[in-house]
Amino acid sequence: MERKIIAFAAFLGATAIVLGAFGAHALKEKLSPDMLAVFETGVKYQMYHALLLLFTGCMPFIAQKAKKAILALVATGVLFFSGSLYFLACNAMFSFDFKKIGIITPVGGLLLIAAWVVLFLHIIKAKR
Repeated sequence: MERKIIAFAAFLGATAIVLGAFGAHALKEKLSPDMLAVFETGVKYQMYHALLLLFTGCMPFIAQKAKKAILALVATGVLFFSGSLYFLACNAMFSFDFKKIGIITPVGGLLLIAAWVVLFLHIIKAKR
């Protein structure tokens, strides 16, 4: 399980860097400053949660069940939160109106919060 979590953390981190560079260079002229900030928020939260998974995968005192839950919550949360922000920021570039999927952004945020809560609860419950 640890290997899977760390591998996914590396994937999220690498794609966050790629998307951040893409936003800073390719999208700079295409998006308004407000929409570029929305895109960057998605990148930041993706990277924050890559680091959360890296930490989680390296901590031996976190139960396997908790690690699985954190991985599932982060994977789904990043997809919903950051993914929807990427599409919402680039909405003007597509014929589909991505504002219709905007409802999943706060759901993704709640899933990310839940991942942190699961981590917190398992750290305070861990036997020394």
